[in-house]
Amino acid sequence: MPNKLIQAIKDYSKPIHESEDLDSLINEISNHQFVLLGESSHGTSEFYTMRAELSKKLIKEKGFTYLAVEGDWPACQQVNRYIKGIDKQSSHARDVLKSFNRWPTWMWANEEMIDLIEWLKKYNQNQPDDKKVGFYGIDVYSLWESIDDIIRYLERTTPSQVETAKKAFACFEPFNRRPEKYGISASFYGEGCHEEVSKLLTDIRLNKSNYSSNKENALDLEVNAIITANAENYYRTMVLNDNESWNIRDRHMVEIINKIHQFYGENAKGIIWEHNTHVGDARATDMANEGIVNVGQLLREQKGEDNLFIIGYGTHRGTVIAADQWGVNLERMVTPPAQSGSWEDCMYQAGSYDKYLVFNEQNKHLFNKTIGHRAIGVVYNPAYEHYGNYVPSNMSNRYNAFIYIDQSNALSPIEVQKVLL
Repeated sequence: MPNKLIQAIKDYSKPIHESEDLDSLINEISNHQFVLLGESSHGTSEFYTMRAELSKKLIKEKGFTYLAVEGDWPACQQVNRYIKGIDKQSSHARDVLKSFNRWPTWMWANEEMIDLIEWLKKYNQNQPDDKKVGFYGIDVYSLWESIDDIIRYLERTTPSQVETAKKAFACFEPFNRRPEKYGISASFYGEGCHEEVSKLLTDIRLNKSNYSSNKENALDLEVNAIITANAENYYRTMVLNDNESWNIRDRHMVEIINKIHQFYGENAKGIIWEHNTHVGDARATDMANEGIVNVGQLLREQKGEDNLFIIGYGTHRGTVIAADQWGVNLERMVTPPAQSGSWEDCMYQAGSYDKYLVFNEQNKHLFNKTIGHRAIGVVYNPAYEHYGNYVPSNMSNRYNAFIYIDQSNALSPIEVQKVLL
């Protein structure tokens, strides 16, 4: 099988030498409402820069209206306010990227993001308010930051509701902003805050028109309330069931994507940046055997496969930013050559250069056998990657296209004040 697969890659892949070489890939995207751009690690420079180039082209040439990323909503709102000209205080993208202070900070507080953010700001300056491209975080982790944002928002706009919200959130105070402490107490001792946040979320949804006449502010308030409810559920569940907590997280991300999409109206078109394990259809991997779903699967089921275009990313070797344990300082690590017989190894054997491959009706059958496909998380140990970093995948069912970087480099983090939550 490897020899036939390698030959098929040679026959159907196209080399990438410069950004213009991606134009034919952009032309594959026609009436799709969602383009999902993956990455096989959270610490590879080329994944960020190439996704940025594709995103610029999609915005300029295909009319895409927002960018949603695997990041915290409150921190991403600082970027959103900056690129839309709402934030009059920050003078540079570097200033707003310092908002990403929850570990792992390097995922968004990095040099590679600066060019894209400044480009988005400049692009928006020539657009009317209702046509400005937005930047949003769709992850579930920001429980306490979202609580803080809700309180601050109500203090500015509806002071009469502040005490009600503070009473609901007082339930979380004994846990000192430590999610693992909350999860244990809620799971084993029944000391959770589920009823309080559910009631507050219902109240905000029923009365959101009373809280703000500004639609963007109303979206911000409602999403922070959704995060609070879903994060409470996530942290309560993760202590007992890793698979179900994963599902809660990915269902949450889809819920937020849908909220953003509704906000932009019937002509909305979204670009979504996440790890391959989120965007690549879980049904085409061994995740399905464990009852695990992900964003790519859920959006395909909800919107129809013709409305999504999913692009996976991978590399053969290089360097990467990661940590060897959760919460510790980042390191610049060596990414060893891909495991023999893996997807990345076959891409390398087909030619040691950057390339992309589109899966279509003509060639899909040539790439639909299960093969190991590398995935590197924020916690990584290169010495042991062959034991747990390869996801059995049916590539042509998992993605619509794949971008391969032959030799990749670690991204360049920006130093920020770190907070471990």
